[in-house]
Amino acid sequence: MPPARPRARPLSAAAAALLVLTATTACSPVVQDDTVDVLTSFYPLQYVAEEVGGEHVNVTNLTPAAADPHSVELSPARVREMGQADLVVYLSGMQAATDEALEANPPDRLLDTAEAAGLEAGPNGAAAAPSGSAALDPHFWQDPARLSDVAQGVAAELSDADPDHAADYTANAEALVAELDTLDQDYRDGLAQCAGATLVVSHEAFGYLAERYDLVQVGISGIDPEAEPSPARLRAVRSVVQADDVRTVFFEVITSPKVAKALAEDLGIDSAKLDPIEGRSDPDADYMDVMRENLAALEGGLVCEG
Repeated sequence: MPPARPRARPLSAAAAALLVLTATTACSPVVQDDTVDVLTSFYPLQYVAEEVGGEHVNVTNLTPAAADPHSVELSPARVREMGQADLVVYLSGMQAATDEALEANPPDRLLDTAEAAGLEAGPNGAAAAPSGSAALDPHFWQDPARLSDVAQGVAAELSDADPDHAADYTANAEALVAELDTLDQDYRDGLAQCAGATLVVSHEAFGYLAERYDLVQVGISGIDPEAEPSPARLRAVRSVVQADDVRTVFFEVITSPKVAKALAEDLGIDSAKLDPIEGRSDPDADYMDVMRENLAALEGGLVCEG
């Protein structure tokens, strides 16, 4: 006959309570914080979302630091995150991978900043010849006024998503717009004597800046920074530099500066950095910091009357 099994000892009250609590917790959903999860497609939009959202948002940028957003690729995990985000802020036509992911896995709330930014084909200064291109230029953030309009659009979307903090989003957007107005005035003052000056850049990322402050952008490459300039294009830029007595060729930080620097060296003129702010290359410098660094570079490198 097998030995009798020992009787189970009764649970103490504390142990029983702990068991119930553990079981209840295992079956209950995890409590989430009340921040709004925002995904942005590249750095200038991240900057706006963080400034407008403040402490009420958690912002994730889909473009890695110091990467070229034009050619960004998204992992399956990132695509899933986009569909689950409370808000996705992007710019249609800027990144093919982002456009495709949003079409395949759209979130409940989506803000395309193209309309608020007022995208144009071939923006440039008044003295520039028409570009003849029908492609919309995505680089609107080089014009602080256009970024202000986008900030107000982000505030409206966040207010709809999180009405309890709508007043904060509105106030944050107003503060950002005020800073952008000051930045715009600083550019107007700093470039007041530069009307019609020729701005030779690595790629055509500064058309809205040229349009706003009456410069003439001449790009070695077009809107896509990865496109290699043809020999004919290099000859054309060389002719512009010589005809307009350009003294500086501006290179970038994300794409290779070799072509711009080689052209400047060959022509016996200076080269200087001008950051298109498409991706954040310096974690200690935000949009405002880089725009002011760019202004200093333009003041030192353009041929102006004053």
